[in-house]
Amino acid sequence: MRILFIGDIVGRPGRDVVGAELPALRERLEIEFVIGNAENAAGGFGLTRKTANELFASGVDVLTTGNHWADQKEILSFIGDEDRILRPRNYPEGTPGRGAGLYETRSGRRVLVVNVMGRHFMDPLDDPFAAVEREISACPLREGCDAAVIDIHAEATSEKMAMGHFCDARASLVVGTHSHVPTADAQILPGGTAYQTDAGACADYDSVIGMEKFEPLQRFTRKLSGGRYSPASGPATLCAVFVETDSKGLATRIDPVRIGGRLKSHVPLD
Repeated sequence: MRILFIGDIVGRPGRDVVGAELPALRERLEIEFVIGNAENAAGGFGLTRKTANELFASGVDVLTTGNHWADQKEILSFIGDEDRILRPRNYPEGTPGRGAGLYETRSGRRVLVVNVMGRHFMDPLDDPFAAVEREISACPLREGCDAAVIDIHAEATSEKMAMGHFCDARASLVVGTHSHVPTADAQILPGGTAYQTDAGACADYDSVIGMEKFEPLQRFTRKLSGGRYSPASGPATLCAVFVETDSKGLATRIDPVRIGGRLKSHVPLD
């Protein structure tokens, strides 16, 4: 199976580059299933029904999120009924929405997607490792699903790497989100799980992690807050991770993807 995981989609520029590039990319690489992290898709913070539907129409099959998942309170009115949108699985019981889902592709293959949030330098949620263990034990590769993808939305690279090794041989892909910068460590771990510490962002990179530069510079250099962050509005780069799996659901190939904007382009050969 060929799977594409799209990094944090930031505001209108991020949505625009996904809409412009994903249909052709999906056809060129014969991608069967697309996951995108959309916690920053609506104005840089959160997700609305309109922005979610826009991304689904662009060809994204499932949307994961992270610490900003509920910044747009509108999501609380529909996340319970929309199983294609996930919030971190390790939020407390009773939180609206779900943190994992089993999805069927057009060819009938089943993909388990699990979304968790790290705890180091972030909110003190439940244990993300225990949350992932529950999901991949209940729906193991080759038995419950044909592929399994874990999105760990975390600040600490060590926590993301630990999750990769924790899931090795039991997941198709473990990929990090949240830091908005694509890392150069795409690899297949010894047990056959594809891994990248951060997929990067779909954002204008003439920015500070996708946001207009003035406000973060004010905060860093003068310790002054002049207002809310807003997404940088220039041409965005689509950052993603492309993975191909074998009949056992383990990875045989992983490639970073970068298209458009300021970053150096990298598109896998067919």
